[in-house]
Amino acid sequence: MGKTYERIDGRLRTFIEAQPLFFTATAPLSGDGTVNLSPKGLTGSFAVLDDLTVAYLDFAGSHAETIAHLRENGRITLMWCAFQGPPNIVRVHGRGEPVFRDDPRFEDLLAHFPAITPDPHGLRAIIVVTAELVRDSCGYAVPFMSYDEDRDLHAKRFAREDDVSLNAYFEKKEHIGTSMDGLPGLPLPMPARTV
Repeated sequence: MGKTYERIDGRLRTFIEAQPLFFTATAPLSGDGTVNLSPKGLTGSFAVLDDLTVAYLDFAGSHAETIAHLRENGRITLMWCAFQGPPNIVRVHGRGEPVFRDDPRFEDLLAHFPAITPDPHGLRAIIVVTAELVRDSCGYAVPFMSYDEDRDLHAKRFAREDDVSLNAYFEKKEHIGTSMDGLPGLPLPMPARTV
């Protein structure tokens, strides 16, 4: 049976931090808007900041639906599944915020990702999520699957970019500055880091 928790600590934190993959779900306020579900999982790109706050790095390579939805309404759910070991699913329902590179909090937040820093290629924002509801459930129907390793394609692709070329890439790519539903997405040109 599933349980509800007041915080992300102990066994829950250990479980979350051990998973190589998680999913994010967001939606606009509009009833006919596009619901977004995204996989996340580059090693070192997720961190538990405290018992109620988690964060992950938002990289180039896809649309900016999550950023757009969070800018509009802040609603987000994160989900982890046990593909190895005992069955388990953990969901964190909460409020999220994209912290952009020109935000005074950005550099302090980035320090929570030592495996990725100092120069994370293609980094657009840090998504910070404050938990409002933390739940787990059995996960009996989740299949066993093995994790081999991260793909190196993302790092190779975006290692070739600097701020100028990355902004040019974003300007050409559909649904970066504006979501599929016309909501403001990533600010373009992308804010410069204030290092």
